[in-house]
Amino acid sequence: MNKGRMFSWTIMLLLSFVLFLPSLTVHANDRVYHILLEDEVEKGLHAYLKRAFDEAVEAKAKTVILEIHTPGGFTDAAEDIAKLMDSTPLNIIAFVNSKAHSAGAYLSLHADKIYMVPNGTIGAAAIIDSAGNAASKKANSAWIAEMRAAAESSGKDPLYAQAMADESINLPKFRAPIGKLLTLSAEEALEVGYSDGTVANLNELLAELGLSKSEVVSIEPTFAEKLARFITNPIVVTLLLTIASFGLVIELFSPGFGIPGIVGLTSFAAFFFGHFIAGFAGYESILIFAIGFILLIAELFVPGGIVGIIGGALMIISLLFAGESVVHMAYSILIALIISVIGMVVLMKFFGKNLHVFNKLILRDATTTEEGYVSNVNRIELLGKIGDTITPLRPAGTVLIGNERIDVVSEGSYIDVNKKIEVIRVEGSRIVVRELKKGVEEV
Repeated sequence: MNKGRMFSWTIMLLLSFVLFLPSLTVHANDRVYHILLEDEVEKGLHAYLKRAFDEAVEAKAKTVILEIHTPGGFTDAAEDIAKLMDSTPLNIIAFVNSKAHSAGAYLSLHADKIYMVPNGTIGAAAIIDSAGNAASKKANSAWIAEMRAAAESSGKDPLYAQAMADESINLPKFRAPIGKLLTLSAEEALEVGYSDGTVANLNELLAELGLSKSEVVSIEPTFAEKLARFITNPIVVTLLLTIASFGLVIELFSPGFGIPGIVGLTSFAAFFFGHFIAGFAGYESILIFAIGFILLIAELFVPGGIVGIIGGALMIISLLFAGESVVHMAYSILIALIISVIGMVVLMKFFGKNLHVFNKLILRDATTTEEGYVSNVNRIELLGKIGDTITPLRPAGTVLIGNERIDVVSEGSYIDVNKKIEVIRVEGSRIVVRELKKGVEEV
Protein backbone atom coordinates (compact mmCIF):
# COMPACT_ATOMS: atom_id res chain seq x y z
CA MET A 1 0.00 0.00 0.00
CA ASN A 2 2.83 2.39 0.92
CA LYS A 3 4.57 1.52 -2.35
CA GLY A 4 1.35 2.34 -4.22
CA ARG A 5 1.08 5.73 -2.54
CA MET A 6 4.71 6.53 -3.20
CA PHE A 7 4.22 5.64 -6.86
CA SER A 8 1.12 7.89 -7.07
CA TRP A 9 2.96 10.80 -5.44
CA THR A 10 5.87 10.35 -7.80
CA ILE A 11 3.59 10.45 -10.85
CA MET A 12 1.83 13.58 -9.55
CA LEU A 13 5.14 15.37 -8.93
CA LEU A 14 6.40 14.50 -12.39
CA LEU A 15 3.17 15.73 -13.97
CA SER A 16 3.29 18.96 -11.94
CA PHE A 17 6.92 19.54 -12.97
CA VAL A 18 6.14 18.92 -16.64
CA LEU A 19 3.14 21.28 -16.54
CA PHE A 20 4.99 23.93 -14.56
CA LEU A 21 8.24 23.83 -16.60
CA PRO A 22 6.85 25.65 -19.67
CA SER A 23 5.56 28.47 -17.48
CA LEU A 24 9.00 28.78 -15.92
CA THR A 25 10.60 28.92 -19.37
CA VAL A 26 8.12 31.50 -20.63
CA HIS A 27 8.62 33.62 -17.53
CA ALA A 28 12.41 33.46 -17.91
CA ASN A 29 12.23 34.58 -21.52
CA ASP A 30 9.36 37.05 -21.06
CA ARG A 31 11.61 40.11 -21.02
CA VAL A 32 11.12 43.34 -22.90
CA TYR A 33 14.17 45.40 -23.77
CA HIS A 34 13.64 49.15 -23.77
CA ILE A 35 16.10 51.06 -25.97
CA LEU A 36 16.30 54.82 -26.48
CA LEU A 37 16.82 56.38 -29.88
CA GLU A 38 17.15 60.05 -29.10
CA ASP A 39 18.67 63.17 -30.61
CA GLU A 40 20.37 63.11 -33.99
CA VAL A 41 20.80 59.91 -35.96
CA GLU A 42 24.53 59.56 -36.70
CA LYS A 43 27.20 56.90 -37.04
CA GLY A 44 27.96 56.51 -33.33
CA LEU A 45 24.36 55.46 -32.65
CA HIS A 46 24.93 52.20 -34.53
CA ALA A 47 27.39 50.85 -31.92
CA TYR A 48 24.96 51.49 -29.05
CA LEU A 49 21.99 49.88 -30.84
CA LYS A 50 24.05 46.87 -31.90
CA ARG A 51 25.16 46.28 -28.30
CA ALA A 52 21.57 46.63 -27.07
CA PHE A 53 20.19 44.24 -29.71
CA ASP A 54 22.94 41.72 -29.00
CA GLU A 55 22.16 41.80 -25.27
CA ALA A 56 18.47 41.25 -25.97
CA VAL A 57 19.19 38.31 -28.28
CA GLU A 58 21.63 36.77 -25.78
CA ALA A 59 18.99 37.06 -23.05
CA LYS A 60 16.54 35.28 -25.39
CA ALA A 61 14.14 38.18 -25.26
CA LYS A 62 11.49 38.36 -27.95
CA THR A 63 10.48 42.02 -27.96
CA VAL A 64 12.40 45.27 -28.14
CA ILE A 65 10.73 48.65 -27.68
CA LEU A 66 12.67 51.30 -29.55
CA GLU A 67 11.61 54.64 -28.07
CA ILE A 68 12.15 57.25 -30.78
CA HIS A 69 12.49 60.97 -30.28
CA THR A 70 14.63 62.49 -33.03
CA PRO A 71 14.54 65.39 -35.50
CA GLY A 72 16.40 63.21 -38.00
CA GLY A 73 20.03 62.87 -38.92
CA PHE A 74 22.35 61.45 -41.53
CA THR A 75 20.88 59.18 -44.18
CA ASP A 76 23.91 56.89 -44.44
CA ALA A 77 23.80 56.30 -40.67
CA ALA A 78 20.04 55.63 -40.85
CA GLU A 79 20.55 53.10 -43.65
CA ASP A 80 23.13 51.19 -41.58
CA ILE A 81 20.84 51.12 -38.55
CA ALA A 82 17.91 50.00 -40.72
CA LYS A 83 20.01 47.04 -41.92
CA LEU A 84 20.76 46.22 -38.29
CA MET A 85 17.06 46.32 -37.43
CA ASP A 86 16.12 44.15 -40.41
CA SER A 87 18.74 41.52 -39.54
CA THR A 88 17.75 41.06 -35.89
CA PRO A 89 15.36 38.21 -34.99
CA LEU A 90 13.72 40.40 -32.35
CA ASN A 91 10.21 41.81 -32.60
CA ILE A 92 10.92 45.56 -32.78
CA ILE A 93 8.24 48.01 -31.67
CA ALA A 94 8.81 51.65 -32.59
CA PHE A 95 7.42 53.90 -29.83
CA VAL A 96 7.34 57.46 -31.23
CA ASN A 97 7.68 59.74 -28.22
CA SER A 98 7.24 62.42 -29.42
CA LYS A 99 8.63 62.90 -32.94
CA ALA A 100 10.14 60.70 -35.63
CA HIS A 101 11.16 63.08 -38.37
CA SER A 102 13.37 62.51 -41.41
CA ALA A 103 15.74 59.61 -40.59
CA GLY A 104 13.58 58.87 -37.53
CA ALA A 105 10.55 58.27 -39.78
CA TYR A 106 12.64 56.01 -42.01
CA LEU A 107 13.77 53.90 -39.03
CA SER A 108 10.22 53.72 -37.64
CA LEU A 109 9.09 52.16 -40.93
CA HIS A 110 11.66 49.39 -40.44
CA ALA A 111 10.06 48.35 -37.13
CA ASP A 112 7.49 45.55 -36.93
CA LYS A 113 4.91 47.88 -35.37
CA ILE A 114 4.61 51.60 -34.68
CA TYR A 115 2.89 53.17 -31.67
CA MET A 116 2.72 56.89 -30.99
CA VAL A 117 1.91 59.20 -28.10
CA PRO A 118 -1.17 61.45 -28.66
CA ASN A 119 0.96 64.49 -29.59
CA GLY A 120 3.47 62.48 -31.61
CA THR A 121 4.38 63.23 -35.23
CA ILE A 122 6.08 61.29 -37.98
CA GLY A 123 7.33 62.49 -41.38
CA ALA A 124 9.18 65.55 -42.81
CA ALA A 125 11.83 63.35 -44.35
CA ALA A 126 13.43 65.49 -47.07
CA ILE A 127 17.22 65.40 -47.10
CA ILE A 128 19.56 68.37 -47.06
CA ASP A 129 23.28 68.69 -47.65
CA SER A 130 25.93 69.75 -45.12
CA ALA A 131 25.33 73.42 -45.97
CA GLY A 132 21.64 73.17 -45.11
CA ASN A 133 20.45 73.33 -48.71
CA ALA A 134 18.24 70.87 -50.55
CA ALA A 135 20.17 67.80 -51.68
CA SER A 136 20.86 67.03 -55.32
CA LYS A 137 18.15 65.46 -57.44
CA LYS A 138 20.11 62.21 -57.55
CA ALA A 139 20.47 61.96 -53.78
CA ASN A 140 16.85 63.00 -53.21
CA SER A 141 15.55 60.45 -55.73
CA ALA A 142 17.51 57.66 -54.02
CA TRP A 143 16.19 58.68 -50.60
CA ILE A 144 12.58 58.76 -51.83
CA ALA A 145 13.06 55.24 -53.17
CA GLU A 146 14.42 54.18 -49.77
CA MET A 147 11.39 55.64 -48.00
CA ARG A 148 8.97 53.85 -50.36
CA ALA A 149 10.83 50.56 -49.96
CA ALA A 150 10.74 50.87 -46.15
CA ALA A 151 6.95 51.37 -46.22
CA GLU A 152 6.38 48.52 -48.66
CA SER A 153 8.50 46.12 -46.60
CA SER A 154 6.21 46.67 -43.63
CA GLY A 155 3.01 46.41 -45.66
CA LYS A 156 2.17 50.13 -45.61
CA ASP A 157 0.97 52.34 -48.44
CA PRO A 158 4.23 53.79 -49.90
CA LEU A 159 2.47 56.94 -51.11
CA TYR A 160 2.58 58.50 -47.65
CA ALA A 161 6.24 57.61 -47.16
CA GLN A 162 7.02 59.21 -50.51
CA ALA A 163 5.05 62.32 -49.58
CA MET A 164 7.20 62.66 -46.46
CA ALA A 165 10.26 63.12 -48.68
CA ASP A 166 8.75 64.45 -51.93
CA GLU A 167 7.12 67.87 -52.13
CA SER A 168 5.47 67.07 -55.46
CA ILE A 169 2.94 64.69 -53.87
CA ASN A 170 -0.43 66.36 -53.33
CA LEU A 171 -2.13 65.40 -50.05
CA PRO A 172 -4.14 68.48 -49.00
CA LYS A 173 -6.24 66.42 -46.59
CA PHE A 174 -3.16 66.05 -44.38
CA ARG A 175 -1.94 69.66 -44.79
CA ALA A 176 0.56 68.55 -47.42
CA PRO A 177 -0.37 70.14 -50.75
CA ILE A 178 2.19 70.35 -53.54
CA GLY A 179 5.23 72.17 -52.20
CA LYS A 180 4.99 70.85 -48.63
CA LEU A 181 6.27 67.67 -47.03
CA LEU A 182 3.90 65.32 -45.24
CA THR A 183 4.01 65.11 -41.46
CA LEU A 184 1.38 62.90 -39.84
CA SER A 185 -0.08 63.37 -36.38
CA ALA A 186 -0.75 60.32 -34.23
CA GLU A 187 -4.41 60.31 -35.27
CA GLU A 188 -3.59 60.69 -38.99
CA ALA A 189 -0.89 58.02 -38.82
CA LEU A 190 -3.43 55.64 -37.28
CA GLU A 191 -5.92 56.50 -40.01
CA VAL A 192 -3.55 55.69 -42.89
CA GLY A 193 -2.05 52.62 -41.25
CA TYR A 194 1.29 54.16 -40.32
CA SER A 195 0.57 53.60 -36.64
CA ASP A 196 -0.76 50.54 -34.87
CA GLY A 197 -2.10 52.46 -31.90
CA THR A 198 -1.90 55.54 -29.71
CA VAL A 199 -0.69 55.21 -26.12
CA ALA A 200 0.09 57.74 -23.42
CA ASN A 201 3.29 56.20 -22.08
CA LEU A 202 5.46 53.09 -21.94
CA ASN A 203 3.28 51.30 -19.37
CA GLU A 204 0.22 51.77 -21.53
CA LEU A 205 2.14 50.44 -24.51
CA LEU A 206 3.15 47.33 -22.56
CA ALA A 207 -0.50 46.76 -21.62
CA GLU A 208 -1.53 47.22 -25.27
CA LEU A 209 1.02 44.58 -26.30
CA GLY A 210 -0.06 42.19 -23.52
CA LEU A 211 3.33 42.55 -21.84
CA SER A 212 2.34 44.44 -18.71
CA LYS A 213 3.65 41.65 -16.48
CA SER A 214 6.93 41.35 -18.35
CA GLU A 215 10.26 42.39 -16.93
CA VAL A 216 11.41 45.61 -18.64
CA VAL A 217 15.16 45.89 -19.15
CA SER A 218 16.29 49.39 -20.08
CA ILE A 219 19.54 49.68 -21.99
CA GLU A 220 21.20 53.05 -21.52
CA PRO A 221 24.13 54.21 -23.64
CA THR A 222 27.43 54.18 -21.77
CA PHE A 223 29.49 57.33 -21.36
CA ALA A 224 31.92 56.02 -23.98
CA GLU A 225 29.05 55.41 -26.44
CA LYS A 226 27.63 58.89 -25.80
CA LEU A 227 31.06 60.37 -26.40
CA ALA A 228 31.51 58.26 -29.53
CA ARG A 229 28.16 59.48 -30.89
CA PHE A 230 29.28 63.06 -30.37
CA ILE A 231 32.77 62.62 -31.80
CA THR A 232 31.70 60.70 -34.90
CA ASN A 233 29.32 63.46 -35.95
CA PRO A 234 30.76 64.70 -39.29
CA ILE A 235 30.73 68.30 -38.11
CA VAL A 236 32.63 67.41 -34.92
CA VAL A 237 35.05 65.26 -36.94
CA THR A 238 35.92 68.23 -39.17
CA LEU A 239 36.29 70.49 -36.13
CA LEU A 240 38.60 68.03 -34.35
CA LEU A 241 40.78 67.59 -37.43
CA THR A 242 40.96 71.36 -37.91
CA ILE A 243 42.09 71.92 -34.32
CA ALA A 244 44.54 69.02 -34.57
CA SER A 245 46.14 70.18 -37.82
CA PHE A 246 46.24 73.80 -36.63
CA GLY A 247 48.01 72.81 -33.42
CA LEU A 248 50.39 70.50 -35.26
CA VAL A 249 51.43 73.18 -37.76
CA ILE A 250 52.09 75.69 -34.99
CA GLU A 251 54.10 73.15 -33.03
CA LEU A 252 56.27 72.11 -35.98
CA PHE A 253 57.32 75.70 -36.59
CA SER A 254 57.79 76.58 -32.92
CA PRO A 255 60.76 75.67 -30.73
CA GLY A 256 60.13 73.11 -27.99
CA PHE A 257 56.82 71.41 -27.26
CA GLY A 258 53.96 73.39 -25.78
CA ILE A 259 50.22 73.97 -25.62
CA PRO A 260 49.55 73.86 -29.42
CA GLY A 261 51.13 70.40 -29.63
CA ILE A 262 49.21 69.13 -26.61
CA VAL A 263 45.92 70.46 -28.02
CA GLY A 264 46.65 68.93 -31.43
CA LEU A 265 47.51 65.49 -30.03
CA THR A 266 44.48 65.59 -27.72
CA SER A 267 42.23 66.30 -30.72
CA PHE A 268 43.71 63.38 -32.65
CA ALA A 269 43.33 61.15 -29.58
CA ALA A 270 39.67 62.14 -29.21
CA PHE A 271 39.08 61.42 -32.90
CA PHE A 272 40.53 57.91 -32.70
CA PHE A 273 38.84 57.16 -29.37
CA GLY A 274 35.38 57.98 -30.72
CA HIS A 275 35.88 56.06 -33.95
CA PHE A 276 37.39 53.09 -32.11
CA ILE A 277 34.41 52.85 -29.73
CA ALA A 278 32.03 53.21 -32.67
CA GLY A 279 33.78 50.28 -34.38
CA PHE A 280 35.19 52.23 -37.33
CA ALA A 281 38.86 52.50 -36.38
CA GLY A 282 41.05 49.52 -35.53
CA TYR A 283 44.44 49.16 -33.88
CA GLU A 284 46.09 49.15 -37.31
CA SER A 285 44.83 52.68 -38.04
CA ILE A 286 46.18 53.94 -34.72
CA LEU A 287 49.52 52.20 -35.33
CA ILE A 288 49.88 53.71 -38.82
CA PHE A 289 49.08 57.16 -37.43
CA ALA A 290 51.67 56.76 -34.66
CA ILE A 291 54.34 55.72 -37.17
CA GLY A 292 53.47 58.67 -39.40
CA PHE A 293 53.64 61.09 -36.49
CA ILE A 294 57.05 59.77 -35.41
CA LEU A 295 58.36 60.19 -38.97
CA LEU A 296 56.98 63.74 -39.07
CA ILE A 297 58.84 64.58 -35.86
CA ALA A 298 61.98 62.91 -37.24
CA GLU A 299 61.88 65.38 -40.14
CA LEU A 300 63.04 68.05 -37.68
CA PHE A 301 66.36 66.20 -37.34
CA VAL A 302 66.75 64.56 -40.76
CA PRO A 303 67.35 66.88 -43.74
CA GLY A 304 65.75 66.31 -47.12
CA GLY A 305 61.99 66.42 -46.50
CA ILE A 306 61.24 62.84 -47.64
CA VAL A 307 60.77 61.52 -44.12
CA GLY A 308 58.26 64.27 -43.33
CA ILE A 309 56.32 63.66 -46.54
CA ILE A 310 56.08 59.93 -45.82
CA GLY A 311 55.02 60.63 -42.23
CA GLY A 312 52.32 63.08 -43.29
CA ALA A 313 51.03 60.66 -45.93
CA LEU A 314 50.78 57.83 -43.37
CA MET A 315 48.86 60.07 -40.97
CA ILE A 316 46.37 61.06 -43.67
CA ILE A 317 45.95 57.40 -44.76
CA SER A 318 45.26 56.33 -41.18
CA LEU A 319 42.62 59.06 -40.79
CA LEU A 320 40.96 58.08 -44.08
CA PHE A 321 40.54 54.46 -43.01
CA ALA A 322 39.62 55.27 -39.42
CA GLY A 323 36.33 56.82 -40.53
CA GLU A 324 33.18 55.04 -41.61
CA SER A 325 33.49 56.41 -45.16
CA VAL A 326 36.75 57.17 -46.99
CA VAL A 327 34.98 59.78 -49.14
CA HIS A 328 33.47 61.61 -46.16
CA MET A 329 36.79 61.50 -44.30
CA ALA A 330 38.58 62.89 -47.36
CA TYR A 331 36.17 65.84 -47.39
CA SER A 332 36.67 66.38 -43.65
CA ILE A 333 40.46 66.30 -43.95
CA LEU A 334 40.44 68.66 -46.92
CA ILE A 335 38.12 71.13 -45.16
CA ALA A 336 40.23 70.91 -41.99
CA LEU A 337 43.44 71.67 -43.89
CA ILE A 338 41.89 74.60 -45.74
CA ILE A 339 40.44 76.08 -42.54
CA SER A 340 43.70 75.63 -40.63
CA VAL A 341 45.75 77.31 -43.38
CA ILE A 342 43.31 80.23 -43.61
CA GLY A 343 43.24 80.46 -39.83
CA MET A 344 47.04 80.57 -39.64
CA VAL A 345 47.21 83.35 -42.23
CA VAL A 346 44.50 85.41 -40.53
CA LEU A 347 45.92 85.01 -37.04
CA MET A 348 49.47 85.81 -38.05
CA LYS A 349 48.43 88.77 -40.19
CA PHE A 350 45.99 90.47 -37.84
CA PHE A 351 46.74 89.14 -34.36
CA GLY A 352 50.30 87.88 -34.52
CA LYS A 353 51.79 90.86 -32.69
CA ASN A 354 49.52 90.24 -29.72
CA LEU A 355 49.88 86.46 -29.57
CA HIS A 356 53.11 85.17 -28.10
CA VAL A 357 52.92 81.79 -29.81
CA PHE A 358 52.83 83.35 -33.28
CA ASN A 359 55.88 85.45 -32.58
CA LYS A 360 57.78 82.18 -32.78
CA LEU A 361 56.66 81.65 -36.35
CA ILE A 362 57.65 84.96 -37.94
CA LEU A 363 60.63 87.08 -37.03
CA ARG A 364 59.66 90.70 -36.43
CA ASP A 365 61.60 93.96 -36.29
CA ALA A 366 60.63 94.70 -32.72
CA THR A 367 64.08 94.45 -31.08
CA THR A 368 66.44 96.42 -33.30
CA THR A 369 69.59 98.22 -32.26
CA GLU A 370 67.99 101.48 -33.42
CA GLU A 371 65.38 101.05 -30.73
CA GLY A 372 67.98 100.54 -28.02
CA TYR A 373 68.23 96.75 -27.90
CA VAL A 374 71.91 95.82 -27.65
CA SER A 375 73.27 92.39 -26.91
CA ASN A 376 76.63 91.49 -25.41
CA VAL A 377 78.11 90.82 -28.87
CA ASN A 378 77.01 92.84 -31.87
CA ARG A 379 78.31 91.25 -35.10
CA ILE A 380 77.67 94.24 -37.36
CA GLU A 381 80.62 93.22 -39.54
CA LEU A 382 78.53 90.30 -40.85
CA LEU A 383 76.00 92.55 -42.56
CA GLY A 384 75.93 91.80 -46.30
CA LYS A 385 78.09 88.69 -45.95
CA ILE A 386 77.15 85.66 -48.02
CA GLY A 387 77.40 82.07 -46.86
CA ASP A 388 75.94 78.56 -47.14
CA THR A 389 73.43 76.77 -44.96
CA ILE A 390 74.83 73.63 -43.37
CA THR A 391 71.57 72.75 -41.60
CA PRO A 392 67.97 73.53 -42.59
CA LEU A 393 66.67 76.84 -41.20
CA ARG A 394 63.25 76.30 -39.51
CA PRO A 395 63.70 79.29 -39.04
CA ALA A 396 66.77 78.78 -36.84
CA GLY A 397 69.83 76.87 -37.97
CA THR A 398 73.53 77.06 -38.76
CA VAL A 399 75.37 78.60 -41.71
CA LEU A 400 78.97 78.75 -42.82
CA ILE A 401 80.34 82.22 -43.59
CA GLY A 402 83.96 82.03 -44.61
CA ASN A 403 85.40 79.46 -42.24
CA GLU A 404 83.08 80.32 -39.34
CA ARG A 405 79.99 78.39 -38.27
CA ILE A 406 77.33 80.86 -37.16
CA ASP A 407 73.89 80.31 -35.62
CA VAL A 408 71.32 82.34 -37.54
CA VAL A 409 67.61 82.67 -38.19
CA SER A 410 65.77 83.21 -41.44
CA GLU A 411 63.18 85.93 -42.04
CA GLY A 412 60.54 83.38 -41.19
CA SER A 413 60.57 81.09 -44.22
CA TYR A 414 62.10 77.64 -44.40
CA ILE A 415 65.54 77.43 -46.07
CA ASP A 416 66.94 74.03 -47.00
CA VAL A 417 70.50 72.83 -46.49
CA ASN A 418 73.27 73.84 -48.97
CA LYS A 419 71.55 77.08 -49.98
CA LYS A 420 73.23 80.46 -50.48
CA ILE A 421 72.21 83.07 -47.90
CA GLU A 422 72.95 86.73 -47.19
CA VAL A 423 73.08 88.39 -43.79
CA ILE A 424 70.49 91.18 -43.93
CA ARG A 425 70.15 92.20 -40.29
CA VAL A 426 72.12 91.96 -37.05
CA GLU A 427 70.31 92.50 -33.76
CA GLY A 428 72.78 91.81 -31.03
CA SER A 429 73.50 88.09 -31.10
CA ARG A 430 70.59 87.42 -33.45
CA ILE A 431 71.68 87.26 -37.05
CA VAL A 432 68.94 87.32 -39.68
CA VAL A 433 69.58 85.89 -43.14
CA ARG A 434 67.73 85.69 -46.42
CA GLU A 435 68.06 83.02 -49.13
CA LEU A 436 69.78 84.21 -52.28
CA LYS A 437 67.96 83.33 -55.44
CA LYS A 438 69.78 81.76 -58.39
CA GLY A 439 71.68 84.26 -60.49
CA VAL A 440 72.87 86.39 -57.54
CA GLU A 441 76.65 86.32 -57.50
CA GLU A 442 78.72 86.37 -54.34
CA VAL A 443 80.47 89.69 -53.76
